[in-house]
Amino acid sequence: MAKLGVILMVIKDKVQELGVYEAMRQYAEIGFKSAEISQIPMTPENVAEFKRAMDDFGFTVDSMTASLEPMKLPGGAPMRPGGMLPPGKDGKVPQIRKMENLQDDYDKIVSDCKTLGCRYLRIGMLPMQYAASKELLIEFAKKADAMAEKLEADGISLYYHNHHLEFAKYDGKTALEIIRDNSTKLGFEIDVHWCWRGGHDPVKVIKEFGSRAKLIHLKDYRIGQIDLSKGFAAMADIVQFAEIGEGSLDFPAIINTAKETGAEFFFIEQDNTYGRDPYDSLRISAENIKKMGFTDLF
Repeated sequence: MAKLGVILMVIKDKVQELGVYEAMRQYAEIGFKSAEISQIPMTPENVAEFKRAMDDFGFTVDSMTASLEPMKLPGGAPMRPGGMLPPGKDGKVPQIRKMENLQDDYDKIVSDCKTLGCRYLRIGMLPMQYAASKELLIEFAKKADAMAEKLEADGISLYYHNHHLEFAKYDGKTALEIIRDNSTKLGFEIDVHWCWRGGHDPVKVIKEFGSRAKLIHLKDYRIGQIDLSKGFAAMADIVQFAEIGEGSLDFPAIINTAKETGAEFFFIEQDNTYGRDPYDSLRISAENIKKMGFTDLF
């Protein structure tokens, strides 16, 4: 039976403020039984606190995040901690925390997955350099597929999460189709908001990807009120993320279709809550999903 959870980047500030254990206690009180970890440092202390919270509060970690390889800056320079960003307004150079990646940190990432009983690992975004051509997209797909095969031997499935940029076309095919068609082991985590923002019906995309899309990101889409004080620049700010059921996407159709094609996990994501406490946003999303008739996901 499919389960509902949240990608924890939604509450990353709460985790930083309260610590993993307390942040996840409040998370579980909303009623979520599953979680996807992203943008939270997987230090030994945090991994141990996730395990303690899981045992005490009855949720599971079913998906985690890792890059395929080290992130690169424009021009190909590797993104390493420190010294890679321009100074901020205070004159200080921001420090970049090293992002774990499967090329350099394979054993550590697999160990964390096994400690938390996690079977899915997801690539959160396409490294920008691979969007330059169809040939590079094919190269990325083949690299990801080889890594998916390696992870399969360790009992972990590798998935790829889309944004809207994957709906750009190369020789008549979208980037997402090119990645799919040049891989066999790699799964797909379909983000319905980014499908819609990329000009595609998420229901159709889910049907097209079928059994290869066992992870689904639920994120609504709305047009906010315009701030006239910003002039024409305000036009770009009115496309917003929204709590589930508070925007324009047809979630009953989305969820029912994904269930029919074999989705196992639905993860709520809201990149910006626009000043609202993220727990309150998650409560709104959860209640709306229940009102739609999907109490079985909790």
